[in-house]
Amino acid sequence: MAAMARAATTSDAFNAIAEPQRRDILALLRAGERPVTDLAQELGMSQPGASKHLRVLREVGLVRVREAGKQRLYGLDARGLRPVHEWLGGFERYWNESFDRLDTYVQDLKQTRQED
Repeated sequence: MAAMARAATTSDAFNAIAEPQRRDILALLRAGERPVTDLAQELGMSQPGASKHLRVLREVGLVRVREAGKQRLYGLDARGLRPVHEWLGGFERYWNESFDRLDTYVQDLKQTRQED
């Protein structure tokens, strides 16, 4: 059973980013490439812990690694987020409608206050 759960985590960007520390890593990598030691230090985690998260992120195509001398630099590969982006896009119409309703409500409130 545990093996199946592991497979799901490593094959799917949705499962990979469900983990808060992995989201933190991706957020840090938006600013540019970093070695694992930097990431671990910044997030207050052990280097093996950070490496484990980076491996999962690499397996789902969210992170790439590049050798630079003796260092391995990890960088964001945002193409891996496309399925997440496309899925979220389906909710955009809902959010826009909600904001439109809110806007109408606020305008009505202002109108009512001016009439009082």
